[in-house]
Amino acid sequence: MGFLDEGRWRAEAQLPTDARGAFVRKESAFRDRVGSGGRFAIEPHRYHLYASFACPWAHRVLIARSILGLEDAIAVTIAHPVMGEDGWVFENGNPNFLWQVYTRANPSFTGRATVPVLWDRIHETIVNNESRELLRMFTTDFSPLHQKHHDLSPPELRSRIDETLDRIYAPINNGVYRAGFATTQDVYEAAVTELFDALDQWERVLARQRFLCGSQLTEADICLFTTLLRFDVVYATHFKCNVRRIVDYPNLWGFVRDVYQTPGVAKTCRFDHIKRHYFESHPSINPNRIVPVGPAIDFNQPVDRVRRQRPEVG
Repeated sequence: MGFLDEGRWRAEAQLPTDARGAFVRKESAFRDRVGSGGRFAIEPHRYHLYASFACPWAHRVLIARSILGLEDAIAVTIAHPVMGEDGWVFENGNPNFLWQVYTRANPSFTGRATVPVLWDRIHETIVNNESRELLRMFTTDFSPLHQKHHDLSPPELRSRIDETLDRIYAPINNGVYRAGFATTQDVYEAAVTELFDALDQWERVLARQRFLCGSQLTEADICLFTTLLRFDVVYATHFKCNVRRIVDYPNLWGFVRDVYQTPGVAKTCRFDHIKRHYFESHPSINPNRIVPVGPAIDFNQPVDRVRRQRPEVG
């Protein structure tokens, strides 16, 4: 782990927590947007994505890039799964470290060098490093470049999608980190309680409908999916989120398999990267960096939830 301090990289041994022992996530720093006649026009091969198969935030954008057919239009560089003192590293890449992308955009940048990052080759700067905003850009602004036709953000559902994204962020998407990085018992227990209360709630919602916002796969489903995909493999043990597993929830487990089996999704799900990243990158949690062999989970089990077919993509 580490951060940039006025353009200089500084390693740190501990994860960022407040006085109570609660994990503190900093807001993304680059928040520009492509399209709409502004500085960053929609053009094929102009933008480059820096991402990680391991990171659930970056994984959101990789899924959209895949199922929307943006792979030819937007190139990608994938980070090595293990994040050490130098942060995210690119093997045989140029640059070698993600923080160098940030200092190229702003030589005096102060903050964390996180993925995903959308880089503009023309202005040689970072457009945006906020996963939720990049996901929306990929699904809407980049639509002229889509090679596959699947509307992940239909206008009539957009307010509901945004509301759902807000509802799942704190207790679930960030909740697993709040539990896993907590340094006091009460903070950990509070985070875990909120996490499983939220999972229980969405289990009930998915008992009566296929996806979070109804019958259609949307951005909200992708954002929940990338957390749930990692849950039994990593979070249940490494982050002590072990009240229940996702496979113990009939509807959440069916939902995860449903999204996983959507064309274009499975190839972005790299469990080798996921497991190595979490179990080797957090020595304060796993000092010996031993990566567990299991669990064995079959995400290709037939999906019979509500007896509906998987969404057609392409």
